[in-house]
Amino acid sequence: MKKTLLIATVAATTAMTAQFASAARDYISIVGSSTVYPFATVVAERFGKSTNYKTPKVESTGSGGGLKLFCQGVGVQHPDITNASRRIKSSEVKLCESNGVNDIVEVLIGYDGIVIGNAKKAEIMQLTRKDIFLALAKQVPAKDGSEKLIDNPYKTWKDVNPALPNKKIEVLGPPPTSGTRDAFAELAMEGGCKKFDWIKQIKKDSKAAKKAGDKKLAKSLKKKYKSICHTVREDGPYIEAGENDNLIVQKLNANPNALGVFGFSFLDQNADQIQGSIVDGKEPTFESIADGSYPVSRPLYFYVKKAHVGVIPGMKEYLTEFTSNKAFGEEGYLTEKGMIPLGEGERARVAGDVKTMKNLQL
Repeated sequence: MKKTLLIATVAATTAMTAQFASAARDYISIVGSSTVYPFATVVAERFGKSTNYKTPKVESTGSGGGLKLFCQGVGVQHPDITNASRRIKSSEVKLCESNGVNDIVEVLIGYDGIVIGNAKKAEIMQLTRKDIFLALAKQVPAKDGSEKLIDNPYKTWKDVNPALPNKKIEVLGPPPTSGTRDAFAELAMEGGCKKFDWIKQIKKDSKAAKKAGDKKLAKSLKKKYKSICHTVREDGPYIEAGENDNLIVQKLNANPNALGVFGFSFLDQNADQIQGSIVDGKEPTFESIADGSYPVSRPLYFYVKKAHVGVIPGMKEYLTEFTSNKAFGEEGYLTEKGMIPLGEGERARVAGDVKTMKNLQL
């Protein structure tokens, strides 16, 4: 009986594989991050022109939206690759596993900075991460110095910090599904939130509880800390502008008092129209992001569905192109598009992992 069951299982698997192969698309399907989108598009176009394979189809869905689509299952109706401007979450790995997507290859491609900028015709803002947190958090520490939170009362930048302009707080930014939004919350807002010692202590207490084996308390404290530091206010000053960064540029030009949140690569490509604010004394430049001195920077990734490699034409070749020195190297064509390259050793490691199709390890 066991032998019969094994034969039936193998037959079913073989039939599914054959059906997948016979119905295979003749192009690679890529979804995900709006920040990684221009880089993936350039690689796709060059790949289509320089090989006998069709140009991959690249869609901008946001990091969260792309991973959700990617994790829906194996087969031609699902994407082969998803781009992400943050690392995949353990909850997303579990979603993938629940739908039979078990083997994933993670590819770190480079770095990007998160910019909070405005139109070139406006004055450059000089902000700290603490200013950003106080301007945009849903709840902020009370002014009396007590360890309690109040609903954000700040209406102008001058309310936040007397050294800032007396301008209404208006920030156009991405929605929660965006990796840019996640990175902005983690790097900019949390970076400012931690300037309050009593809030920073919550995170320390969470780690201490975890070390002591009290997982329930650790989880509760971690959730509390993240809620304080990452939750964006919903009473008007932060305006969700969708995944389309071009729309943000149009709105910034129409309203010089407004600020926008976007990736450095987008600033680099639109430097004739927009400028980045100075954050904690550092201007967002290629050099300051590369050397780590600009405080709001992040890694960029894409994720590959291993089950589609060898079935969808050109998958291995596309990965080889993306991780070649001519593409993501120090003087590669992606650097010309504004991506901050990895160091030589890190690039070699990534290229090696792609060659061996090393499985994701969180």
